[in-house]
Amino acid sequence: MTQVPGTLVTRNYANFRGVDFSNKEVSLVRSPDSLNMWKDYKNNLGRCIETRPDIELVSTYDNTIYGLFFYKVGNIDMQIVHCGTKLYRVEGEVKTELFTGMKPARSQSFIYNNIFYIKDGINYLKYDGETLEEVVGYIPTTSMARNPIGGGTAHEDVNMLSPYRKNTFVGDGESTIYYLDAKEIDDVSPIVKVNETLLTPLEDYNWDTEMGKITFNEPPEAPLTDGQANVEIMFKKTVVGHADRIKKCTILTVFDNRVFFSGNQDFPNVVWHSSLNDPSYCSDLDYYNEGLDLAPVKSMVAGNNALWVLKEPSQANTTVFYHNPVIDAEYGKIYPSVHSSISTGCVASGINFNDDIVFFSDRGMEAISSDVTTEQVIAHRSSLIDARLLNESDYKNLILEEWEGYLLIIIDNKIYLADSRQMFTNETHPEYEFFYWELSKAITCTQVKDGIFYLGTSEGIYKLTNNSEERKIDAYWTTPEDEFKYPQYQKTTNKRGCVIDMNGKEIKVSVKTDNKEFEDINIYETTKEYVVARIKKKKWKSIQLKFSSNKPFKLYSSTLESYVGGYVKR
Repeated sequence: MTQVPGTLVTRNYANFRGVDFSNKEVSLVRSPDSLNMWKDYKNNLGRCIETRPDIELVSTYDNTIYGLFFYKVGNIDMQIVHCGTKLYRVEGEVKTELFTGMKPARSQSFIYNNIFYIKDGINYLKYDGETLEEVVGYIPTTSMARNPIGGGTAHEDVNMLSPYRKNTFVGDGESTIYYLDAKEIDDVSPIVKVNETLLTPLEDYNWDTEMGKITFNEPPEAPLTDGQANVEIMFKKTVVGHADRIKKCTILTVFDNRVFFSGNQDFPNVVWHSSLNDPSYCSDLDYYNEGLDLAPVKSMVAGNNALWVLKEPSQANTTVFYHNPVIDAEYGKIYPSVHSSISTGCVASGINFNDDIVFFSDRGMEAISSDVTTEQVIAHRSSLIDARLLNESDYKNLILEEWEGYLLIIIDNKIYLADSRQMFTNETHPEYEFFYWELSKAITCTQVKDGIFYLGTSEGIYKLTNNSEERKIDAYWTTPEDEFKYPQYQKTTNKRGCVIDMNGKEIKVSVKTDNKEFEDINIYETTKEYVVARIKKKKWKSIQLKFSSNKPFKLYSSTLESYVGGYVKR
């Protein structure tokens, strides 16, 4: 039988997968310490790891960018930029101020019927390419075909976004007093039509705000068609705080052709939604309490046949709810709140990442691994980066963005990239592989347009498109502390060297043995194929390689051979 001493062990570091910051034994295909490296599947099919692109300035601003959106009207492409307390339209090099009075906080938007809507926690605005205005709520007809003394048919719900309501009546040709379906109305002249003719206040009628009644000087005539409503009265009744229930929301998502709102600090566990195909109509009855506790909603995510509502952890352990459309005989389509079987809370945000519903708990990235037809369970997705991710000081304010098949987890100037094309099985569940970047600017908001990743900062807008060979980015990849299969023996590197397949202008190769510092072996200039690095190290227990440069480089593989010697001595 062959004795261990003298055995030649060959290590091939290749098919790199990502980083592993877990402080545990690291696979040869991962790095315990890497910066600004990734796999470019679009241009290089992910055949190597390489230096990331750099950011390029798009435009400067005099305040922090809180929202960056793209909007097209006809053949005109424009940007809508939320900067500080102002909102701009940007077309080419021309910036036009649209509005001032925005909340200096991250804003959200959506486009409905080609109208741009934006919310910031104070304002709810819409823009059609020409006019920007506050969303004016649809005026509902709350009662139909009433008799002068009341009755009729209840029709539409009160709209929280509008103080106005309509009642329609069937005139009888005799009555002069008509009672509205609300009392204590605003002291504003109602708008009254009889047979489509607009009447004049005081001259044709008077109103009693306390009793909610209209007194005509002459009784409206009966309709030509029996039972047909021929009197329409529009009146104003302001309910204090109604509009703010929507305006103060900071979370929104579109689901089932309706807009869902939440994140109102005054109603932390409540979700509202608009009516079908009308973002300006939010019924005062279309709301849901997500559990009995007041733990705030942190995110809403559409996917897996439901709208998922993710709340902060609470003592009640009711943190994840879901809503499915249900047809009710009386109310039509409703979205009852159902408590899932998940008790882990969301402390940051969530997203639908390629049909994987993920959110961030105080343990890292979690995923809901089933739909509403089965018992929901969560599976962890970020074991490889939790040790670093959870120690980020601004972890609870992270930004999520999808780009080039990656989920970008953005915290200040740091980005953790979850790779949708690379997953591995950790015990019984799949998890993502990750890369790690540090940018030169702290990111305040993001947007992806036509495959280009845009990012807002405290001083302007940038895009991640600089792939020039002249870009300067500190990037490196280190191999694990490798004991070459025999941790109890000393090793000596093969003097023939280390074969490295890499590409770049100025790549430094370094080596570290045991707990010592990295030592530079050589700097290789204008490398297009493989090089042989002369690594001569004796009597080491573990060895680690590092490939680094501040110029773009690609790393395909590295092969190192070592001989096994005697037992390790102290």
